[in-house]
Amino acid sequence: MPWQLQEAKQKFSQLVRQALEQGPQIVTRHGEEVVVVISAEAYRRLSGSKPDFKTFLLSGPDFSELDLVRSHETARAVEL
Repeated sequence: MPWQLQEAKQKFSQLVRQALEQGPQIVTRHGEEVVVVISAEAYRRLSGSKPDFKTFLLSGPDFSELDLVRSHETARAVEL
């Protein structure tokens, strides 16, 4: 059951306790879902530690072990 914002403000301790014991708690404003309160553990699990772009690229496979040889033949003629 979602929490209305006013009720969530008044019973914040209860909201936090339920998020820890029962899982994510949805808070609504004017009948629209606006936020979800989750435990810090759940947040860390969902957000994870993501490497920066450079680390991501460097963690890829080692292409130096592949036998990549480019042909020295001339390109084929293509009619445009």
